[in-house]
Amino acid sequence: MLLIISSPRDDSVHTVRPKLEERGVPLLWWDEAEYPGSSTLTTAFLDGQWRQTLTFQGETYDLSKVTAVWDRRPGKVSAPEVREPSQRAFAEHVAKIALAGAYDLMAGARWMPAPPQHVTAVDNKLLHLYRATELGFTVADTVVTNDPAALVPLWNRTGGQVITKTLDYRPFFVDREDRHLFTAVVPRRRLAGRHRLRYGPAMLQPNVPKAYELRVTVVGERVFTASIDSQASRMTAVDWRHLEDPKTRYSAYDLPREVADRCVRLVAGLGLSFAALDFIVTPDGRYVFLELNVNGQWAFVEMLTGLPISDAIADWLADATARPRPDKATARPRPEEPADVR
Repeated sequence: MLLIISSPRDDSVHTVRPKLEERGVPLLWWDEAEYPGSSTLTTAFLDGQWRQTLTFQGETYDLSKVTAVWDRRPGKVSAPEVREPSQRAFAEHVAKIALAGAYDLMAGARWMPAPPQHVTAVDNKLLHLYRATELGFTVADTVVTNDPAALVPLWNRTGGQVITKTLDYRPFFVDREDRHLFTAVVPRRRLAGRHRLRYGPAMLQPNVPKAYELRVTVVGERVFTASIDSQASRMTAVDWRHLEDPKTRYSAYDLPREVADRCVRLVAGLGLSFAALDFIVTPDGRYVFLELNVNGQWAFVEMLTGLPISDAIADWLADATARPRPDKATARPRPEEPADVR
């Protein structure tokens, strides 16, 4: 059985689910937001055996039958019925611990992209850059620091062409408005406020010239690449994710085999079965690795380019579901070697 962990409003799952049903994959779609308030999860060691059951919407499921898990975009563990805030926080905290333990016992299943605890351990931009350099990718000079004194020397070294990135995407509020930090150029006037860097470590890099950008989606051993004409508009020139612009064209791209193989090795080497990678292609044709998104969005790439990413995901999940689950709960999927590149 395939367990899908995601919000019921996840369009990506809605895209893949019919393809899974066509392939005859038995599945259970559940959201962590249903736990503990609307679901019961029981893990027990009785009579010398471990057992796990999940009950929601009036049905009870034996989790030992789960041979594959697609951990997509679940909601937050929630106990809204507990009114007192500190008690609700406690209830949700222990629920997260119980859920993490249950997932640990399901590690014998094949996960996309990986078990949550493993994803948390490897979801770090510095680690991704380090692994990319080990594989021979071109990576821009990078400084990650909270030292304000480091900004001006780098700014001078690049002739004033420095960009800053956040190490993680987390919303915050300014004047009660929800804000996100995107990649941004550091103009001279911002140097006067560099003391603020002390309280928020940032990634600093030279603003690498772009001919266009690439979004590379790796599904197991298969690679799908889209080119993004980010330089067609000033709104997307620095960070194409910031603003949508109809001038920005997306198209299928033939990534060189050598680069594609490195992408697969990078993802597999991190213990992942899926990831989305971003690259710059410079005017002189160099491929510059930017970052890896452990559970990056892909549906928009398929919609705009026709690349059959959802079919690849359905194929991987169907194959994973059909494989027998190892006896030991602690078994981990082995890194896979590149085979099929598109």
